[in-house]
Amino acid sequence: MTSPTPRRRPPTTQQFVLGELRRAITSGELEPGAPVRQDALAERLGVSRLPLREALKTLEAEGLVRHEAHRGYFVAVLSLVDLREVYRLREILEAEAVRQAGARWDAATMQALEAAQEKVESAAQAADVTAMTLANRDFHFILYEAAGMPRLVRLIATLWDTTDAYRALYYAEEGHRDHVLREHRMVLDALRAGQVEEAVRLLDEHRGHAVAALEGILRDS
Repeated sequence: MTSPTPRRRPPTTQQFVLGELRRAITSGELEPGAPVRQDALAERLGVSRLPLREALKTLEAEGLVRHEAHRGYFVAVLSLVDLREVYRLREILEAEAVRQAGARWDAATMQALEAAQEKVESAAQAADVTAMTLANRDFHFILYEAAGMPRLVRLIATLWDTTDAYRALYYAEEGHRDHVLREHRMVLDALRAGQVEEAVRLLDEHRGHAVAALEGILRDS
């Protein structure tokens, strides 16, 4: 008897709400400092307040939202100190991921990375900030996941989550989008040539340019 095709288990209501809230925050739809209006969100998502409250507790533990007594939940705002710490940790962890990936690099991974870059390019040309944010994340995580170190990738993902809302603001400017495209192309060229340390260096510069821009956003907020 032929085994039935495995089906992905549908998410629970809480998982669904958590995913939607995380997407809204990391895409910049809910900007840093914005209030999380629970009644409106519950109505929009077609859920009760209970799974929404549970999802917010999870996001609070992750540092994506904060709770103020008698005022409710707000999207977390990073300080300059927080931002620099997050990017310093990313620098350390991502460099290790790229070096480990370099030892396992193959043509299929290169093709996946090039396909991801095409999506980044298309989103940038369309000025679709949300799509570019998601495509950019795919580009980087294809590279990190090639390291074959899932715990390391999870740590990097947690750090990314804390700054994705700011990244969406960064991509709102055409000049920043163009800069990202140029930097991605240079990283791809280095990887095609097997120059892993050069790719690490270029990614450090790429990260540094983003930090400088985000620092400006934080100062103005």
